[in-house]
Amino acid sequence: MKILIATEKPFAAEAVKGIRQVIENAGMEAVLLEKYTDKSQLLDAVKEVDAIIIRSDIVDADVLNAAGKLKIVVRAGAGYDNVDLAAATAHNVVVMNTPGQNSNAVAELALGLMVYSARNFYDGSSGAELLGKKLGIHAYGNVGRNVARIAKGFGMEIYAYDAFCPAEVIEKDGVKALSSAEELYKTCQYVSLHIPATAETKNSINYDLLNQMPGKAVLINTARKEVIHEADLAKLMEVRPDFKYLTDITPGNDAELKEKFPKRYFSTPKKMGAQTAEANNNAGIAAANQIVDFLLNGNTKYKVN
Repeated sequence: MKILIATEKPFAAEAVKGIRQVIENAGMEAVLLEKYTDKSQLLDAVKEVDAIIIRSDIVDADVLNAAGKLKIVVRAGAGYDNVDLAAATAHNVVVMNTPGQNSNAVAELALGLMVYSARNFYDGSSGAELLGKKLGIHAYGNVGRNVARIAKGFGMEIYAYDAFCPAEVIEKDGVKALSSAEELYKTCQYVSLHIPATAETKNSINYDLLNQMPGKAVLINTARKEVIHEADLAKLMEVRPDFKYLTDITPGNDAELKEKFPKRYFSTPKKMGAQTAEANNNAGIAAANQIVDFLLNGNTKYKVN
């Protein structure tokens, strides 16, 4: 059986070595497509493979139509909105993610952005400390839990809201569970976003919600750009000179925000949350193990479609 590693943004060399080892130890063949520049290259590469490991690469109906032998796609990471789940299901292709493998890397970046904001983007002026500040974690999944763990070391007062996570699970970690997103934003000076991009969440972080945040508010987004109502964000930053926005996903109105709010807005040049050697290894090797387990044993534990 052939397993394609299709990554326009490649895994680290050490991760590729580990992925190959898992695949070859199972008696299967690893095929590598890195740094491709055109979709046609991906369409050609998928023709004879049984499985695909991807990162942020798009697997849509065109890819699935071209992949006549394909049985499984695994996204090395938590988010999977780059895969057309309905089309995959129609083609009898299983889609999985690798939850938890990138979580610490993303959480460390979120706290790094908080420090960067508190110290005024390291511009030499007098900043503030995170000690004693109220941090709201919006969605208490694997990344949110790691954000809480790290933020405790800074001495922050930590709150969380998650519509799908029971309050007792949150409070067992020493985090105060709140009953709504509105309550979270009203309470916390810092909010760290970890919600997925779904029909319900897209554009849900809007003017009315953000304007409830207290003075010197800071919003950190290491989740998805689509959850932010970008026009509302720009409007809010016009009327709230105390508001800062730092993100790991470049917004569509990046140029406007840079021009108008250079000391209150920052975006990483590309999505960097999972860009660590450790996360590369963890997610890639987990993806390879899940594919092998599925092809040999039919295990669908992390299936998302």
